[in-house]
Amino acid sequence: MDFRPSSSQQLLTATAREFLRKECPPEVRQRLALDPRGFDDALWRRMAELGWPGLLVPSDFGGSDGSLLDVILLVEEMGRAGLPGPFVTSAVVATSLIVAAGTAEQHKRLLPALAAGERLATLALVEDRGSFDPGTLTLRCQVPGRLTGRKLFVKDAHVADDVIVAGRDDLLLLPADRAGLARRPMETLSGEKLFELTFDAVEVHAGDRLGVPEGAAGALAHAVTAGALARAAEMVGAAQRVFELAVEHAKTRVQGGRPIGGFQAIQHACADLVRDVDTARGLLYVAAWTASEGEPAGAAAATAKAYAGQACLAVARRAHQIFGAIGYCEEHPLHLHHKRIQAASLDFGDAGLHLETVARAIGLA
Repeated sequence: MDFRPSSSQQLLTATAREFLRKECPPEVRQRLALDPRGFDDALWRRMAELGWPGLLVPSDFGGSDGSLLDVILLVEEMGRAGLPGPFVTSAVVATSLIVAAGTAEQHKRLLPALAAGERLATLALVEDRGSFDPGTLTLRCQVPGRLTGRKLFVKDAHVADDVIVAGRDDLLLLPADRAGLARRPMETLSGEKLFELTFDAVEVHAGDRLGVPEGAAGALAHAVTAGALARAAEMVGAAQRVFELAVEHAKTRVQGGRPIGGFQAIQHACADLVRDVDTARGLLYVAAWTASEGEPAGAAAATAKAYAGQACLAVARRAHQIFGAIGYCEEHPLHLHHKRIQAASLDFGDAGLHLETVARAIGLA
């Protein structure tokens, strides 16, 4: 088990860090956090030119034949930069679901456009119980037939061309402008764009089914795992940046005639940040490597997501103590990273849900 990045992965992360440093500086993040769309089309096109949306797409359809570990390394850099937008939603979750479950015709029709960044898709999973566990789904629809019901916390639905609706027995791939499908924004603290989707007797045709029902559960579980790991990678990247900012502040903020980093309490606080970030990253890489090798990764992914959610939030909270009042100012980047970590810790399951998975894996539930 060798987690050292390959030469191609090193190039990917180095390119990503430099690109995001130039294209997504703090002032861009601040602007997009207040923007109702929360998404920069020009920035997305430049990312597409680098081939990022096609990392998980087979080369036969214009992609890169990349692995989930490649994606995790890239998303970690996105988290460090605080990049907003639908990358995880479309290029990771929806794309992996279409690759795993789609028919040959659906692959040919959708994957080239997804890989080129010309088309965006999202997953409508959560229902009234608020759970990201696919086992709790109740929505059903006869195919062909009409779909009535609703989904909650659907991310980036306002820019999606297609919506994958996860039902109890089926996966449906619907155009976002299908008659009877309505999107209503949900208020968030993080600035992420979440929506309630309602289906009012939406007409569903046989061709709207994604793949075959027999493969829906496995494909959905795979996509949810990919989403959970991608969000964990965002948290790790954001926590890494928070750590860097805190150490820089500790070295330059003078109090009592010397930098506050000279005080033992601050030194130990920064050491706590190192422990939490490095441990979260290690668990994340183990899970991503396991999944990339085609091995069962449910328990490893659950461990990584649960730990990252708790540890990275602890990093953000401790950083606020190190910074003091300035860390609460709108102009300072700390609050944006903190909010993104908070949102990511809940997306695709909070610590409680994932710890239940770990408990089952060790025979306790």
